[in-house]
Amino acid sequence: MSIYLGYTGSVELNRDSTDAPLETTLDPSDVNVSRRRFSVDFRANALITGDRVEIATVDGSNLQLVDGHTYPDGQWYVHLDAAGGLRLYDSFQASLSGAQDDAVTLIAPSAAQAITLQTINDRYRFLAKIRDFELTTTRDTIDLTSLGNEFRSQYEQGLISGQGTLNCFWESSITTGCANYAVNVVEFPSYLARLVIRIQQGADFNGRFFIYAGTTGSSTESVWYEAKCIITNVAVSVSSETAIETRIDFVTSGDIVLKQGRSPTYILQEDSSYLLQEDSSRLLQET
Repeated sequence: MSIYLGYTGSVELNRDSTDAPLETTLDPSDVNVSRRRFSVDFRANALITGDRVEIATVDGSNLQLVDGHTYPDGQWYVHLDAAGGLRLYDSFQASLSGAQDDAVTLIAPSAAQAITLQTINDRYRFLAKIRDFELTTTRDTIDLTSLGNEFRSQYEQGLISGQGTLNCFWESSITTGCANYAVNVVEFPSYLARLVIRIQQGADFNGRFFIYAGTTGSSTESVWYEAKCIITNVAVSVSSETAIETRIDFVTSGDIVLKQGRSPTYILQEDSSYLLQEDSSRLLQET
């Protein structure tokens, strides 16, 4: 019999992609070329720093926003500043820092353009600074007496629901303290705090909760839950004597799956480089 210790567990998050794009009109005055920054007419928190978005013109004409870009659409990572302005970046890591020199060079459109922005996040990243997590699954029974035979057969076993809590040390940006992270695959707890107050696109994410994660090359199988989750509460605890901590409460929506086997990994080529998809994200190997 094997005994597993908690330090082998971890949590991975995938930012949920939107079903419907956000629509706006990009005017020449909305683009500040010298500061590599532009603004859009969305409500606050419609987008969050680190989101990968596809920007496209409504009429199919070339997008006049990024210098040297001659296509009707394109995909970049965004950084949202305190005033609601956006900068575009080619990498997730660069978008977190929001440095002007690393941003994509912009041009002002010759006339107003109707555009759409849609998040297309499709990559899991480890949640940084996590201290512990709890996930509870519950089978709810329902009254079937008023249902017809067809619906009764679907729900006679009850409904599975879940809820959980993540306790993390607060982290909001790339700092010296996280220099050892591979920051292109790490999600910060502050993202979940921003997610809970996002109005237009909801507060959901896809989660993998590893009870035990086998190391690379190990014959030991991993065990983890997969579920779509909705943030319901975020509490930040600030003390003068201890590190700042945050508690994140969530509920699950849809199916909850308990998996066992090889944890998801990326496909390597013969030269040990990663096999990439069209959007430059790594291609996952089927488990």
